[in-house]
Amino acid sequence: MPARAISLEQQQRLIEIVRDAARTEILPRFRNLSEDAIRSKSAPDDLVTDADQGAERMMTAAIRELMPEATVIGEEAVADGSANLDDIAGAELALIIDPVDGTWNFARGLNQFGVILAATSFGETIFGLLYDPLADDWIVARHGEGAWFGRPDGTQRQLQVSATDKFDEMVGSTSIRLFAKPQQYQLAATFPDFQRMMAFGCACHEYRTMAFGFVDFMLTGKLMPWDHAAGLMIHAEAGGHSALLDGTPYQPTIHQGTVLAASSRAHWEQLREKFSFLG
Repeated sequence: MPARAISLEQQQRLIEIVRDAARTEILPRFRNLSEDAIRSKSAPDDLVTDADQGAERMMTAAIRELMPEATVIGEEAVADGSANLDDIAGAELALIIDPVDGTWNFARGLNQFGVILAATSFGETIFGLLYDPLADDWIVARHGEGAWFGRPDGTQRQLQVSATDKFDEMVGSTSIRLFAKPQQYQLAATFPDFQRMMAFGCACHEYRTMAFGFVDFMLTGKLMPWDHAAGLMIHAEAGGHSALLDGTPYQPTIHQGTVLAASSRAHWEQLREKFSFLG
């Protein structure tokens, strides 16, 4: 078991920190970004905007005030060298921030974006939050306590993954561009075997949709912790099963490999055989 836990009071405060940053730094810039407010990082389609940077600064400051002992790992801080992914493994408490998940969508005025927050203790995820700024609602989980949908009016309900069990009725999601070119053709050839294959361009909504029970499985070839630590924990708390294709359990300290998340262990085994060509 992890050495730390997030209390209910801390959970509520973290939700408010994310909501405040969205209201202040993200929503005013949605469909209102000038050209110089959008920049490339590692590749032309790897974008950062003033909203990403402003929201991360605001959340980082608020989290440090709430939890001064925590190590804060923001996506943009890692990109500029002021935070280090290697610190996650040894931190008794780390908060991992994706200030605008789905930046490519956000920068183009598409409404598929969100905010992701995860807490880890010695490399194990203990808390996850998936927030939709436009709907102003969230999915949250603490270790061992289930996955819960919430709204500002106090609405809460526990979530459960899909019960679909036939391949040709399954809905899956993947971003084919995250795989090597030869694998892209092989992966695309499997799409007709399922009812539907989707690409969200946003891990936040990908995981939310699985937690709601509308998508049966997800496959990804990029394992940055700000994209997956919160979502995979929430998926597990909603009854799902996930692991790397070689069977290794996912941890936020693992940054290479392919992760498959499915609605049950049995479905995961069937799907792993289906996607075995990915290695």
